Amino acid sequence: MVNYLKHKWMYYALSVLVAAVAAHESVGLLCFLGLISAWCWYRGFQKVHVVAVIVTGLLTCSYFSWQLAKLEKPLIFPTTMIFTDTYTINGATLRGLMKDEQGRLVYMVYTFQTESEKKAYENTPLARTVFYVEGSMEEPSERAHRYHFDMSDYLKSKGAIGIVDVSMLQPIGQEKSFVKRIYQQRFILSGHIESVFPASLAAEAQALIIGVKDQVDDDINRAYQKLGITHLFAISGLHVALLSLLFFQGMLRLRVRREFATLALVLILPIYAVLAGGAPSVWRAVSVVEFVMLARYLNWRLPIDDALAISFIVFVILQPGTIYQVGFQLSYLATASLIYSGPILARASSWWMQGFLMTFVCQLLTYPILLSHFYELSLSSFLANIVFVPLFSIVVLPVNIALLVISFIPGPFASWCFALYEPARSWLTEVILFLQSFPYQMWVAGKPSIVWVTILYGSVFVTFLLLTKGARLWKVGGALLIPALLFQLSHYTERDMIVTFINVGQGDCILIELPRRQAVYMVDTGGVLRFQQEAWKQRNNAYEVGTQIVLPYLKGKGISTLDTLIITHADADHVEAAEEIVKEIRVGEIHITPGSHTKEVMRDLLSEAQRKRIPIQEQIAGAGWQKGEAVFRYIWPVETNYEGNNDSLVLFMKYKAFTALFTGDLEKEGEQVLLAREGAEIANIDVLKAGHHGSKTSSSETFVAHVSPRLTIFMAGQNNRYGHPHIEVVERFQSRNLRYIVTGEEGTIEVKVNQRGMSVSKQ
Repeated sequence: MVNYLKHKWMYYALSVLVAAVAAHESVGLLCFLGLISAWCWYRGFQKVHVVAVIVTGLLTCSYFSWQLAKLEKPLIFPTTMIFTDTYTINGATLRGLMKDEQGRLVYMVYTFQTESEKKAYENTPLARTVFYVEGSMEEPSERAHRYHFDMSDYLKSKGAIGIVDVSMLQPIGQEKSFVKRIYQQRFILSGHIESVFPASLAAEAQALIIGVKDQVDDDINRAYQKLGITHLFAISGLHVALLSLLFFQGMLRLRVRREFATLALVLILPIYAVLAGGAPSVWRAVSVVEFVMLARYLNWRLPIDDALAISFIVFVILQPGTIYQVGFQLSYLATASLIYSGPILARASSWWMQGFLMTFVCQLLTYPILLSHFYELSLSSFLANIVFVPLFSIVVLPVNIALLVISFIPGPFASWCFALYEPARSWLTEVILFLQSFPYQMWVAGKPSIVWVTILYGSVFVTFLLLTKGARLWKVGGALLIPALLFQLSHYTERDMIVTFINVGQGDCILIELPRRQAVYMVDTGGVLRFQQEAWKQRNNAYEVGTQIVLPYLKGKGISTLDTLIITHADADHVEAAEEIVKEIRVGEIHITPGSHTKEVMRDLLSEAQRKRIPIQEQIAGAGWQKGEAVFRYIWPVETNYEGNNDSLVLFMKYKAFTALFTGDLEKEGEQVLLAREGAEIANIDVLKAGHHGSKTSSSETFVAHVSPRLTIFMAGQNNRYGHPHIEVVERFQSRNLRYIVTGEEGTIEVKVNQRGMSVSKQ
């Protein structure tokens, strides 16, 4: 049977993949089973395989559909639930996945009432603990824009039925199982590392040994992303292979029989997978080793590609939604790239060339997926991995394992070892931070459509084929780079002028793109108004509008450069996210309102701008510029003394017959002076960004009547504490039948302008 299916498991794995996607999306996608079976027929497979591939797809699709149907049944409260090992405690909130009485996953959110309650949960391993739960189901919140994190997609990838807002959470018992004991040991081990290891080493040790990455510093994590070595922080095949080798060779050195050592490794690896957090990359690596070792134990010949395909089939059948997890996708694609690129890797004449080729083939097969999820790609990874993969494999990971073992030895020996290793590891961190500071390391390509993903993967497979056949370098480069270059250039084919009002909650952020990307401007960046909280309620990693909302939108559209960043005034909800954007996006110049640079909220932006040598210019009424057919002019303020909202930079824009007015937080007093100065220019405009988020101190009767915009945008957060936009202001627009949109209610709004006029759509 094993020989009969030799090198054919991959086609059954593809059949299961199609079935899973069809069950989640549309049964019509089962037509791809015909393509797989046709390819099998072309390859000369026996008829039984051609039929079996189709039957496998149909049966597994029926099974997946039955599993998904169970998720539709309502969850009745109160109920009992069991915590999985996936949970986090951050600030005053506990979030994680629980299983209901039917074994279905539910994403829960619970807010601690007291500091003592939080500490009790922090000091207790929750995995496999049974709870009495009261609460209610909630719909996932709407994402801020199309490139923002989608909670609905996350729930689908986990196979969860929805979100529960928990009002009462009471532990009532412990699940008695072997897995529970492993989770307890993981919790204890994590605490041990945190308490014994130096603070600078603890987060890395937790991530490398047991897969706990909650404590990894954001700046360090971003540095690893820029260098393309983030995978070194994730437990994957590299870790499993090293640990398996150490264990197996150790058993042989102890004169244990090879058969017994093999069987022991088969039994221990799943335990380590659970101990390491059970990420897809871990289970992929463990399961492949398990199948290969079992086959060897039973004297079967199981090729590595078949082991990978069988692992894939088992994984997807157990967790159909996992096909949507980026870790799952990258893990299997990267492994497949190494397995099927043997002829390419065999050409390496040195270890560094082999390292380069391994990185190259992994990046090659995964880069369209990376762009689909992250919208950018590290260009420096091809060189960085040659150095850092061996360094982490041979030095960093073994040293961390050794330090963990030593840390259990009584006496000062562990402290001496930490004292020796910590300076060297700190130096390595400094090197990594220095290397990531070089510009142009990230290719910000944008999110490819399904059509572009198909084209890019077509070029990938052609490139693989050419490399396998030993084609000339110019042919390989052309097959790979021309489609990628065309995709990059596709962003410059847009003929319309686009104004986007990005939903940043309670704040302003406006993106202006001229036709064919002649220039890109941003007016304000949004931000969070930070209020004083008790220490125990403060989050470990503060919510950042720039990192979590604005940057994904810019990168999703393939925007890596802003010609001008305009900060209308020094309020946190307009400027606080600017520093994060300037760190990641190249900015030509920054415009600010006179005198605002003295405010504390501007300090981080000014510091980062100075570090990057970005010119900062104070602007005043009368200043402006023209780019193509677009004319921009500041019409406010007229004084250089900064006092607050009424000194906001007000930008008037004209593109052909289209006009727009961006008023910052301008209030009634400023509006009246503006009418007296610019009345004729701003009458009957097309788009108005209402002042001060629709506060009752702005958008006065006379101003609204005179400006009479075709469309007004209120940039205000949903259910915000200020009641913006104020009901009186809304009624002023309603009484005149003037169209308005609130970003907090509708989301990100895009206005396209062309010769046919103006179109408005939700993003």
